[in-house]
Amino acid sequence: MDRPVSRREALRFGVASLAAGAATTKARPAEPPTPDEATRPFLTPAKDFIDVSRGSPLPHSLKGDDLVEAGLTPESWRLEIVAEEKVALAKPKKLADNTALYFENLLELGKTHGVRFLKAMQCNNISRPLGQGLWEGVPLRELLRTCGPIDNVRRLFYWGFHNNDPKQIFRSSLAINQVLDTPPGELPVFVAYKLNGKPIPLTRGGPVRIVVPWAHGFKSVKWLQRIVLSNNYQANDTYAEQNNDPESYLKTAAYFDFTAAETFPAGKPIDIRGTAMVGMPGLKRVEYWLRLDPGTKGKLADDDPAWKTARWQPAVIDPPPKHWGGDLPDGVLPKDVWGFNEDGKPAEWPLRYSVANWLVTLKDVKPGEYELRVRTIDKNGFAQPEPRPHQRSGRNLVQCKLFAVK
Repeated sequence: MDRPVSRREALRFGVASLAAGAATTKARPAEPPTPDEATRPFLTPAKDFIDVSRGSPLPHSLKGDDLVEAGLTPESWRLEIVAEEKVALAKPKKLADNTALYFENLLELGKTHGVRFLKAMQCNNISRPLGQGLWEGVPLRELLRTCGPIDNVRRLFYWGFHNNDPKQIFRSSLAINQVLDTPPGELPVFVAYKLNGKPIPLTRGGPVRIVVPWAHGFKSVKWLQRIVLSNNYQANDTYAEQNNDPESYLKTAAYFDFTAAETFPAGKPIDIRGTAMVGMPGLKRVEYWLRLDPGTKGKLADDDPAWKTARWQPAVIDPPPKHWGGDLPDGVLPKDVWGFNEDGKPAEWPLRYSVANWLVTLKDVKPGEYELRVRTIDKNGFAQPEPRPHQRSGRNLVQCKLFAVK
């Protein structure tokens, strides 16, 4: 999933491609946002997600008969659920004997077990969210129930279509307890078939993909077609083989938006906006630290004494929107979205696993060159990048924005 993201792609979601922490450099001037981007919709239209798909050719580039043969239409899609030798699986789902699950099977299960919730997708190795939407599907555990009794399984391996080339298969895995056991009121791992109220497009991993609410995007495999139950306790994730933490969950972290200017007029308030990824520990607040640029171009070592004397000030987090945007009819959420009360209001705000918009308003800033840093404080009291500064479990270094006041 990790590849360079163009400025045009980043502008779609309004998140800055700034270097962070000790490696920060001055940002290049950004293109002005379009009127639609300036409204900062909470949900990202499916077409506007930043795309980090893999494959040669890309699965979503297939057309006509090739698309049908690949099983990438709702009518041709099938899901196999099989087991390795040491696992007992009463009723496996196989293509060979026509017992594999159909798209219609998912829709039928969705009538009684459907799940809807807001989630932002973020790659483990890209320091910005890629977009967020309203995802809808069926808990994976309900699909496993259709297979009858299961015994001696410790882990699930799963992957989607990648041109039937073993070298291109993008795999992920989960412990069986992560799939079967969900605390009451919490989100399960689920198999998704809708995004923002519509069928998931190919570019977003449709017709069916896995969604793991608390995890980075490499767990939410696109174009899902095969699940293997295993007695193996080890993760077989493609990302694990590339020196990433295969069990990492979303981190709480703040990121800058692109702005149309890096120079602001003296005597006028300066508005700086951004987003915060709300990870598993939630989000308590967003803070900012403004200081004159000492001439280091934003570089600040982790052990620099300036961190200890920094004056962090509270930023303003946007309230829940009245119009959620995305592709929803009239921008209205369905009533049964996870995390919302019966009156249609969020049970907590900001919502976990989604993005919160924040605003810093600077007043009476004298002419000069400045550094602005932002960070999150999670509900456990940890300041970004703690408690997990290790970047192979998700990039969350404190970002720095350089600007001038004249």
